Amino acid sequence: MTHQPNLFDAAAILIVVTAFLGYVNFRFLKLPSTVGLTIMGAVSSLAVILFDRVFPQGDLAGKLGTFLADIDFHTTLMNGMLSFLLFAGALHVDWTAMKRGRWPIMIFSTVGVLLSTTLVGTGIHFIAGLFGHPIPLIWCLVFGALISPTDPIAVMAVMRRAAVPETLQATIAGESLFNDGIGVVVFSILLVSASGAEEFTLAAASADFLREAGGGAILGLVLGWIAFRGMRSIDDFIIEVMISLALVMGGYSLAQVLHVSGPVAMAVAGLMIGNAGVAYAMSEQTRDYLLKFWDLIDEILNAVLFVLIGLEVVVIASSASPLLLGVVAIGVVMLARAISVGAPLAAMKRWIKLGPMAYPTLVWGGLRGGISVALALSLPESPIRADILAITYIVVLFSVVVQGGSIRWLIERLSARAAQGTA
Repeated sequence: MTHQPNLFDAAAILIVVTAFLGYVNFRFLKLPSTVGLTIMGAVSSLAVILFDRVFPQGDLAGKLGTFLADIDFHTTLMNGMLSFLLFAGALHVDWTAMKRGRWPIMIFSTVGVLLSTTLVGTGIHFIAGLFGHPIPLIWCLVFGALISPTDPIAVMAVMRRAAVPETLQATIAGESLFNDGIGVVVFSILLVSASGAEEFTLAAASADFLREAGGGAILGLVLGWIAFRGMRSIDDFIIEVMISLALVMGGYSLAQVLHVSGPVAMAVAGLMIGNAGVAYAMSEQTRDYLLKFWDLIDEILNAVLFVLIGLEVVVIASSASPLLLGVVAIGVVMLARAISVGAPLAAMKRWIKLGPMAYPTLVWGGLRGGISVALALSLPESPIRADILAITYIVVLFSVVVQGGSIRWLIERLSARAAQGTA
Protein backbone atom coordinates (compact mmCIF):
# COMPACT_ATOMS: atom_id res chain seq x y z
CA MET A 1 0.00 0.00 0.00
CA THR A 2 1.60 3.25 -1.16
CA HIS A 3 1.72 6.30 1.08
CA GLN A 4 0.17 9.44 -0.40
CA PRO A 5 2.10 12.55 0.75
CA ASN A 6 -0.08 14.95 2.74
CA LEU A 7 0.31 18.50 4.07
CA PHE A 8 2.28 17.29 7.09
CA ASP A 9 4.69 15.40 4.81
CA ALA A 10 5.22 18.53 2.71
CA ALA A 11 5.87 20.64 5.81
CA ALA A 12 8.25 17.98 7.18
CA ILE A 13 10.24 17.86 3.93
CA LEU A 14 10.53 21.65 3.80
CA ILE A 15 11.66 21.90 7.42
CA VAL A 16 14.24 19.12 7.00
CA VAL A 17 15.65 20.70 3.81
CA THR A 18 15.66 24.18 5.40
CA ALA A 19 17.38 22.95 8.57
CA PHE A 20 20.04 21.12 6.56
CA LEU A 21 20.76 24.07 4.25
CA GLY A 22 20.72 26.45 7.21
CA TYR A 23 23.34 24.31 8.97
CA VAL A 24 25.54 24.16 5.85
CA ASN A 25 25.31 27.93 5.42
CA PHE A 26 26.10 28.69 9.06
CA ARG A 27 28.89 26.11 9.29
CA PHE A 28 30.64 26.64 5.96
CA LEU A 29 29.35 29.47 3.72
CA LYS A 30 28.66 32.02 6.49
CA LEU A 31 26.48 34.13 4.17
CA PRO A 32 23.52 36.20 5.41
CA SER A 33 20.71 33.70 6.03
CA THR A 34 18.39 34.97 3.29
CA VAL A 35 21.19 35.06 0.71
CA GLY A 36 22.69 31.71 1.67
CA LEU A 37 19.41 29.78 1.75
CA THR A 38 18.28 31.22 -1.58
CA ILE A 39 21.57 30.43 -3.31
CA MET A 40 21.73 26.89 -1.94
CA GLY A 41 18.10 26.27 -2.86
CA ALA A 42 18.85 27.39 -6.41
CA VAL A 43 22.03 25.28 -6.58
CA SER A 44 20.09 22.27 -5.29
CA SER A 45 17.51 22.78 -8.04
CA LEU A 46 20.20 23.07 -10.70
CA ALA A 47 21.78 19.88 -9.36
CA VAL A 48 18.43 18.11 -9.75
CA ILE A 49 18.10 19.36 -13.34
CA LEU A 50 21.68 18.28 -14.12
CA PHE A 51 21.03 14.84 -12.60
CA ASP A 52 18.00 14.43 -14.88
CA ARG A 53 20.10 15.32 -17.91
CA VAL A 54 22.56 12.56 -17.02
CA PHE A 55 19.98 10.05 -15.74
CA PRO A 56 16.68 11.01 -17.42
CA GLN A 57 14.91 7.92 -16.12
CA GLY A 58 15.15 9.32 -12.57
CA ASP A 59 12.86 12.32 -13.34
CA LEU A 60 13.85 14.09 -10.10
CA ALA A 61 12.90 17.48 -11.55
CA GLY A 62 9.43 16.20 -12.40
CA LYS A 63 8.97 14.84 -8.88
CA LEU A 64 10.20 18.06 -7.28
CA GLY A 65 7.97 20.10 -9.59
CA THR A 66 4.98 17.95 -8.64
CA PHE A 67 5.80 18.36 -4.95
CA LEU A 68 5.96 22.15 -5.27
CA ALA A 69 2.77 22.22 -7.36
CA ASP A 70 0.92 20.13 -4.76
CA ILE A 71 1.52 22.72 -2.04
CA ASP A 72 -1.51 25.01 -1.86
CA PHE A 73 0.46 28.22 -1.61
CA HIS A 74 -2.59 30.45 -1.60
CA THR A 75 -3.99 28.73 1.47
CA THR A 76 -0.58 28.24 3.09
CA LEU A 77 0.49 31.85 2.65
CA MET A 78 -2.73 33.84 2.79
CA ASN A 79 -4.37 31.81 5.57
CA GLY A 80 -1.26 31.00 7.54
CA MET A 81 2.29 32.19 7.03
CA LEU A 82 1.56 35.80 6.17
CA SER A 83 -0.34 36.47 9.40
CA PHE A 84 2.54 35.09 11.47
CA LEU A 85 5.20 36.96 9.48
CA LEU A 86 3.49 40.35 9.71
CA PHE A 87 2.63 40.04 13.40
CA ALA A 88 6.18 38.93 14.24
CA GLY A 89 7.66 41.78 12.20
CA ALA A 90 5.40 44.37 13.83
CA LEU A 91 6.43 43.31 17.34
CA HIS A 92 9.87 44.85 16.84
CA VAL A 93 8.83 48.20 15.35
CA ASP A 94 9.32 51.05 17.81
CA TRP A 95 6.08 53.04 17.86
CA THR A 96 7.80 56.19 19.19
CA ALA A 97 10.31 56.26 16.35
CA MET A 98 7.63 55.20 13.89
CA LYS A 99 5.43 58.16 14.86
CA ARG A 100 8.21 60.50 13.78
CA GLY A 101 8.21 58.84 10.37
CA ARG A 102 4.46 58.24 10.19
CA TRP A 103 3.86 60.41 7.11
CA PRO A 104 6.56 58.80 4.95
CA ILE A 105 5.37 55.36 6.12
CA MET A 106 1.76 56.17 5.26
CA ILE A 107 2.65 57.63 1.86
CA PHE A 108 5.17 54.95 0.87
CA SER A 109 2.87 52.08 1.86
CA THR A 110 -0.19 53.45 0.03
CA VAL A 111 0.67 55.93 -2.72
CA GLY A 112 4.07 54.29 -3.20
CA VAL A 113 2.59 50.81 -3.62
CA LEU A 114 -0.10 52.02 -6.03
CA LEU A 115 2.43 54.05 -8.05
CA SER A 116 4.90 51.14 -8.15
CA THR A 117 2.13 48.72 -9.20
CA THR A 118 1.10 51.01 -12.05
CA LEU A 119 4.65 51.73 -13.26
CA VAL A 120 5.77 48.10 -13.12
CA GLY A 121 2.55 46.81 -14.71
CA THR A 122 2.56 49.22 -17.64
CA GLY A 123 6.32 48.84 -18.12
CA ILE A 124 6.20 45.02 -18.24
CA HIS A 125 3.15 45.12 -20.54
CA PHE A 126 5.03 47.34 -23.01
CA ILE A 127 8.31 45.39 -22.87
CA ALA A 128 6.59 41.99 -23.14
CA GLY A 129 4.95 43.22 -26.34
CA LEU A 130 8.34 44.27 -27.73
CA PHE A 131 9.69 40.80 -26.93
CA GLY A 132 6.87 39.22 -28.92
CA HIS A 133 5.59 37.62 -25.73
CA PRO A 134 2.50 39.74 -24.96
CA ILE A 135 0.94 39.62 -21.49
CA PRO A 136 -2.46 41.29 -20.89
CA LEU A 137 -2.22 44.58 -19.01
CA ILE A 138 -4.39 43.42 -16.09
CA TRP A 139 -2.05 40.48 -15.46
CA CYS A 140 0.96 42.79 -15.68
CA LEU A 141 -0.68 44.94 -13.00
CA VAL A 142 -1.17 41.80 -10.89
CA PHE A 143 2.59 41.24 -11.21
CA GLY A 144 3.18 44.89 -10.29
CA ALA A 145 1.13 44.44 -7.12
CA LEU A 146 2.85 41.24 -5.98
CA ILE A 147 6.37 42.58 -6.64
CA SER A 148 5.84 45.98 -4.95
CA PRO A 149 5.86 44.85 -1.28
CA THR A 150 9.35 44.96 0.25
CA ASP A 151 11.04 42.68 2.76
CA PRO A 152 13.11 44.45 5.45
CA ILE A 153 14.74 41.39 7.05
CA ALA A 154 18.24 41.70 5.60
CA VAL A 155 18.18 45.52 5.69
CA MET A 156 17.04 45.80 9.31
CA ALA A 157 19.70 43.39 10.53
CA VAL A 158 22.40 45.56 8.93
CA MET A 159 20.94 48.88 10.09
CA ARG A 160 20.87 47.76 13.73
CA ARG A 161 24.67 47.36 13.55
CA ALA A 162 25.32 50.56 11.59
CA ALA A 163 24.90 54.16 12.67
CA VAL A 164 21.53 54.62 10.97
CA PRO A 165 19.11 57.14 12.54
CA GLU A 166 16.26 55.47 14.46
CA THR A 167 13.63 57.41 12.51
CA LEU A 168 14.97 56.06 9.19
CA GLN A 169 15.10 52.53 10.64
CA ALA A 170 11.50 52.81 11.82
CA THR A 171 10.43 54.30 8.47
CA ILE A 172 11.92 51.41 6.50
CA ALA A 173 10.50 48.80 8.88
CA GLY A 174 7.08 50.48 9.05
CA GLU A 175 6.88 50.95 5.29
CA SER A 176 7.70 47.31 4.64
CA LEU A 177 5.28 46.17 7.32
CA PHE A 178 2.33 48.07 5.90
CA ASN A 179 3.18 47.84 2.22
CA ASP A 180 3.02 44.06 2.62
CA GLY A 181 -0.56 44.38 3.86
CA ILE A 182 -1.55 47.03 1.31
CA GLY A 183 0.20 45.14 -1.49
CA VAL A 184 -1.79 42.00 -0.70
CA VAL A 185 -5.03 44.03 -0.77
CA VAL A 186 -4.16 45.52 -4.18
CA PHE A 187 -3.03 42.11 -5.45
CA SER A 188 -6.31 40.48 -4.35
CA ILE A 189 -8.46 43.18 -5.99
CA LEU A 190 -6.55 42.99 -9.29
CA LEU A 191 -6.49 39.19 -9.27
CA VAL A 192 -10.29 39.04 -9.01
CA SER A 193 -10.53 41.25 -12.10
CA ALA A 194 -7.80 39.40 -14.00
CA SER A 195 -9.51 36.07 -13.31
CA GLY A 196 -12.76 37.40 -14.78
CA ALA A 197 -14.74 37.15 -11.54
CA GLU A 198 -15.52 40.88 -11.60
CA GLU A 199 -15.10 43.69 -14.09
CA PHE A 200 -12.45 46.15 -12.98
CA THR A 201 -13.61 49.71 -12.31
CA LEU A 202 -11.68 52.37 -10.44
CA ALA A 203 -14.64 53.21 -8.21
CA ALA A 204 -15.24 49.58 -7.18
CA ALA A 205 -11.53 48.96 -6.67
CA SER A 206 -11.22 52.09 -4.50
CA ALA A 207 -14.21 51.05 -2.39
CA ASP A 208 -12.78 47.54 -1.94
CA PHE A 209 -9.40 49.01 -1.03
CA LEU A 210 -10.84 51.33 1.63
CA ARG A 211 -13.05 48.59 3.08
CA GLU A 212 -10.30 46.00 3.28
CA ALA A 213 -7.44 48.24 4.42
CA GLY A 214 -9.50 50.48 6.73
CA GLY A 215 -11.51 47.58 8.12
CA GLY A 216 -8.34 45.60 8.71
CA ALA A 217 -6.75 48.47 10.65
CA ILE A 218 -9.85 48.85 12.86
CA LEU A 219 -10.07 45.11 13.47
CA GLY A 220 -6.37 44.99 14.38
CA LEU A 221 -6.83 47.80 16.90
CA VAL A 222 -9.83 46.12 18.51
CA LEU A 223 -8.25 42.66 18.72
CA GLY A 224 -4.92 44.06 19.86
CA TRP A 225 -6.64 46.00 22.65
CA ILE A 226 -8.56 42.89 23.79
CA ALA A 227 -5.34 40.84 23.85
CA PHE A 228 -3.53 43.65 25.66
CA ARG A 229 -6.21 43.80 28.36
CA GLY A 230 -6.09 40.03 28.76
CA MET A 231 -2.31 39.98 29.10
CA ARG A 232 -2.29 42.84 31.59
CA SER A 233 -4.76 41.06 33.89
CA ILE A 234 -2.54 37.99 34.42
CA ASP A 235 1.13 37.09 34.88
CA ASP A 236 1.76 33.71 33.25
CA PHE A 237 4.12 33.60 30.29
CA ILE A 238 2.62 30.40 28.84
CA ILE A 239 -0.93 31.79 28.77
CA GLU A 240 0.24 35.15 27.43
CA VAL A 241 2.16 33.53 24.59
CA MET A 242 -0.96 31.47 23.86
CA ILE A 243 -3.02 34.69 23.82
CA SER A 244 -0.66 36.16 21.21
CA LEU A 245 -0.95 32.97 19.15
CA ALA A 246 -4.76 33.05 19.45
CA LEU A 247 -4.72 36.71 18.41
CA VAL A 248 -2.88 35.89 15.19
CA MET A 249 -4.73 32.73 14.19
CA GLY A 250 -8.20 33.68 15.39
CA GLY A 251 -7.86 37.30 14.28
CA TYR A 252 -6.80 36.33 10.77
CA SER A 253 -9.72 33.91 10.45
CA LEU A 254 -12.13 36.58 11.71
CA ALA A 255 -10.76 39.05 9.16
CA GLN A 256 -11.62 36.61 6.39
CA VAL A 257 -15.16 36.21 7.70
CA LEU A 258 -15.58 40.00 7.84
CA HIS A 259 -13.97 40.47 4.38
CA VAL A 260 -11.33 42.88 5.65
CA SER A 261 -7.56 42.70 5.26
CA GLY A 262 -6.03 40.13 7.60
CA PRO A 263 -2.45 41.27 6.85
CA VAL A 264 -3.24 44.87 7.81
CA ALA A 265 -5.08 43.69 10.94
CA MET A 266 -2.11 41.58 12.04
CA ALA A 267 0.36 44.42 11.40
CA VAL A 268 -1.68 46.80 13.56
CA ALA A 269 -2.25 44.19 16.30
CA GLY A 270 1.47 43.38 16.32
CA LEU A 271 2.33 47.05 16.75
CA MET A 272 0.01 47.29 19.75
CA ILE A 273 1.32 44.16 21.47
CA GLY A 274 4.95 44.97 20.62
CA ASN A 275 4.72 48.45 22.14
CA ALA A 276 1.89 48.88 24.67
CA GLY A 277 1.77 45.15 25.47
CA VAL A 278 5.51 44.77 25.99
CA ALA A 279 5.74 47.98 28.03
CA TYR A 280 2.66 47.72 30.26
CA ALA A 281 1.15 44.20 30.14
CA MET A 282 4.07 41.82 30.61
CA SER A 283 6.59 40.90 33.24
CA GLU A 284 10.23 40.73 32.20
CA GLN A 285 10.04 36.93 32.02
CA THR A 286 6.93 37.00 29.82
CA ARG A 287 8.44 39.66 27.57
CA ASP A 288 11.56 37.53 27.06
CA TYR A 289 9.60 34.35 26.29
CA LEU A 290 7.07 36.03 23.98
CA LEU A 291 9.62 37.94 21.90
CA LYS A 292 11.89 34.89 21.56
CA PHE A 293 8.92 32.72 20.58
CA TRP A 294 7.92 35.08 17.78
CA ASP A 295 11.54 35.58 16.70
CA LEU A 296 11.78 31.82 16.23
CA ILE A 297 8.50 31.66 14.27
CA ASP A 298 9.65 34.55 12.08
CA GLU A 299 13.06 33.00 11.36
CA ILE A 300 11.66 29.53 10.56
CA LEU A 301 8.94 30.78 8.20
CA ASN A 302 11.26 33.17 6.39
CA ALA A 303 13.90 30.45 6.04
CA VAL A 304 11.34 28.11 4.48
CA LEU A 305 10.18 30.81 2.06
CA PHE A 306 13.73 31.60 0.92
CA VAL A 307 14.48 27.91 0.39
CA LEU A 308 11.32 27.71 -1.72
CA ILE A 309 12.57 30.67 -3.77
CA GLY A 310 15.67 28.66 -4.63
CA LEU A 311 13.81 25.42 -5.34
CA GLU A 312 11.54 27.18 -7.83
CA VAL A 313 14.36 27.02 -10.41
CA VAL A 314 13.02 23.57 -11.33
CA VAL A 315 9.58 24.98 -12.11
CA ILE A 316 10.71 27.89 -14.30
CA ALA A 317 13.76 26.40 -16.05
CA SER A 318 11.79 25.01 -18.98
CA SER A 319 11.18 28.28 -20.82
CA ALA A 320 13.72 30.89 -21.90
CA SER A 321 11.43 33.77 -22.95
CA PRO A 322 10.08 34.61 -19.47
CA LEU A 323 13.60 34.34 -18.04
CA LEU A 324 14.90 36.99 -20.47
CA LEU A 325 11.89 39.15 -19.70
CA GLY A 326 12.63 38.66 -16.00
CA VAL A 327 16.15 40.03 -16.45
CA VAL A 328 14.73 43.15 -18.10
CA ALA A 329 12.05 43.34 -15.39
CA ILE A 330 14.80 43.87 -12.80
CA GLY A 331 15.50 47.29 -14.31
CA VAL A 332 11.77 48.10 -14.55
CA VAL A 333 11.17 47.20 -10.89
CA MET A 334 14.21 49.16 -9.69
CA LEU A 335 13.19 52.22 -11.73
CA ALA A 336 9.65 52.00 -10.38
CA ARG A 337 11.04 51.78 -6.83
CA ALA A 338 13.25 54.82 -7.42
CA ILE A 339 10.27 56.85 -8.68
CA SER A 340 7.72 55.61 -6.13
CA VAL A 341 10.12 56.51 -3.30
CA GLY A 342 11.72 59.59 -4.85
CA ALA A 343 8.52 61.39 -5.83
CA PRO A 344 6.98 61.27 -2.30
CA LEU A 345 10.32 62.21 -0.70
CA ALA A 346 10.63 65.22 -2.98
CA ALA A 347 7.04 66.26 -2.24
CA MET A 348 7.60 65.94 1.54
CA LYS A 349 11.11 67.39 1.80
CA ARG A 350 9.88 70.67 3.34
CA TRP A 351 8.15 68.86 6.19
CA ILE A 352 10.05 65.59 6.61
CA LYS A 353 13.78 65.32 7.29
CA LEU A 354 15.04 61.76 6.97
CA GLY A 355 18.60 62.75 6.07
CA PRO A 356 20.81 62.11 3.01
CA MET A 357 20.93 58.35 3.68
CA ALA A 358 17.18 57.96 3.22
CA TYR A 359 16.79 57.86 -0.57
CA PRO A 360 19.60 55.41 -1.51
CA THR A 361 18.79 53.19 1.48
CA LEU A 362 15.08 53.10 0.69
CA VAL A 363 15.69 52.38 -3.01
CA TRP A 364 18.45 49.76 -2.77
CA GLY A 365 17.11 48.43 0.53
CA GLY A 366 13.68 47.78 -0.96
CA LEU A 367 14.31 44.03 -1.21
CA ARG A 368 11.72 41.69 -2.66
CA GLY A 369 11.45 38.42 -0.83
CA GLY A 370 9.35 35.42 0.06
CA ILE A 371 6.00 37.20 0.06
CA SER A 372 6.35 38.15 -3.63
CA VAL A 373 7.22 34.58 -4.61
CA ALA A 374 4.44 33.12 -2.49
CA LEU A 375 1.87 35.49 -4.03
CA ALA A 376 3.07 34.48 -7.50
CA LEU A 377 2.78 30.82 -6.52
CA SER A 378 -0.79 31.44 -5.34
CA LEU A 379 -1.94 32.45 -8.85
CA PRO A 380 -4.43 30.10 -10.56
CA GLU A 381 -3.00 27.62 -13.06
CA SER A 382 -2.59 29.14 -16.54
CA PRO A 383 0.20 29.84 -19.06
CA ILE A 384 0.34 33.41 -17.72
CA ARG A 385 1.01 32.06 -14.22
CA ALA A 386 4.18 30.37 -15.51
CA ASP A 387 5.35 33.64 -17.09
CA ILE A 388 4.67 35.72 -13.98
CA LEU A 389 6.29 33.12 -11.73
CA ALA A 390 9.46 33.10 -13.85
CA ILE A 391 9.69 36.90 -13.93
CA THR A 392 9.03 37.12 -10.18
CA TYR A 393 11.70 34.53 -9.47
CA ILE A 394 14.37 36.39 -11.45
CA VAL A 395 13.54 39.74 -9.80
CA VAL A 396 13.50 38.25 -6.30
CA LEU A 397 16.70 36.26 -6.88
CA PHE A 398 18.48 39.45 -7.95
CA SER A 399 17.00 41.33 -5.02
CA VAL A 400 17.98 38.78 -2.39
CA VAL A 401 21.45 37.93 -3.72
CA VAL A 402 22.67 41.22 -5.23
CA GLN A 403 20.82 43.84 -3.19
CA GLY A 404 20.80 41.77 -0.01
CA GLY A 405 24.46 40.91 -0.44
CA SER A 406 25.55 44.52 -0.97
CA ILE A 407 23.19 46.51 1.28
CA ARG A 408 25.53 46.24 4.26
CA TRP A 409 28.38 47.75 2.23
CA LEU A 410 26.10 50.55 1.00
CA ILE A 411 24.78 51.42 4.47
CA GLU A 412 28.26 51.39 5.99
CA ARG A 413 29.52 53.70 3.23
CA LEU A 414 26.59 56.07 3.70
CA SER A 415 27.03 56.02 7.49
CA ALA A 416 30.75 56.79 7.18
CA ARG A 417 30.04 59.64 4.75
CA ALA A 418 27.38 61.04 7.09
CA ALA A 419 29.81 60.82 10.02
CA GLN A 420 32.48 62.68 8.04
CA GLY A 421 29.97 65.38 7.17
CA THR A 422 29.12 66.01 10.82
CA ALA A 423 32.73 65.83 12.04
